[in-house]
Parts: sequence; structure tokens; C-alpha cells
Amino acid sequence: QVQLVESGGGLVQPGGSLRLSCAASGSIFSSYIMAWYRQAPGKQRELVAIITSGGSTDYANSVKGRFTISRDNAKNTVYLQMNSLKPEDTAVYYCNARSLHNNYWGQGTQVTVSS
Repeated sequence: QVQLVESGGGLVQPGGSLRLSCAASGSIFSSYIMAWYRQAPGKQRELVAIITSGGSTDYANSVKGRFTISRDNAKNTVYLQMNSLKPEDTAVYYCNARSLHNNYWGQGTQVTVSS
């Protein structure tokens, strides 16, 4: 069993930055593929960024060049650095951990980009 707790969301002006954190506990964090998803009001949940156990990353086209996903296996934590934020980045951001047989979600953290 894996428990995921997100933090770091909030209100930021367009062009600003935020760093989200997701602390994991309860299992072998380093073996999991970690990802960030987001869900805006009235829209489906979408994949934002993903990082494998080996450190390979991939991003949604809408955030490439602005967001960076990273992980610290010693701290059981995955991060999402978000720069040059836009109003369309406003959403609840969810942390996800997956393995061959398991799939876990955090409770989400709200990110609002507005002037």
C-alpha cells in the first residue's frame, strides 16, 4: 500500500512559479512510476508529466518547456516545478504512483493562476 500526500498548491499570478511536492509512504517508492495529473472544472483528468523509476521523463505538449518533474528516492518524494504559469494551468493537481499491479492517487492540490 502507498499513501501519497501532495502539497505546494496555491494562487499565483500569470507568469509565476510554483513547486508541487508529493510525499509517498508505505512501500518501495523507488520502484514506482510517478506522475502528475490535473483536472480542470468540467474537463477530464489529464496526464501532465511522468517519471520512471530510472528517471526518464515525459510531458504533455501543453507544459513542455515550462514544467519539470523530478524525484528524490531518498526522500520518497516527487516534485513538479511549474514555471511561466498560465490561467489555463488552473486545475486540481494529483500525484499518481503505479506499478505492474497497483495504482495509487493522492488527494489533490489546487493550483489557481489568476491576476
